[in-house]
Amino acid sequence: MSEHCCDAMAHQVAGRCDRHDDPFECPDALVTFDARFQEYGLIIHDGGTSAVGITFCPWCGSRLPASRRDRWFEELEQRGIDPWSDEIPAACNDGHWLRA
Repeated sequence: MSEHCCDAMAHQVAGRCDRHDDPFECPDALVTFDARFQEYGLIIHDGGTSAVGITFCPWCGSRLPASRRDRWFEELEQRGIDPWSDEIPAACNDGHWLRA
C-alpha cells in the first residue's frame, strides 16, 4: 500500500489517462489529491478545476487526514515567503515540507 488509505484511493490518485494530460479534463478521473495540503477532493467536471473536499474515502470508508492548508501558509510565513508573489521552494510544493 502507498501513503493513501487503500489501494483503490492510491490507484485513483496516481491514475493517468493516455488521452488527457490534466485529470480535470479526463471524464474518468474522480479524485484529486493535493500533496501540499494533504487534501483529497472529488473532481467536478465543469470545465474548470473545481473539486469538493472529502473527509472519508469513498472506497474503504477511512477518515482522510485533516487538511494542512493553514499549516502550509504558516510554514511559508515562518520562512519569509509570500505565496502570492515569491517563488515557492520545490520541497513546499509537495508533502515533503510536512516531514522536514
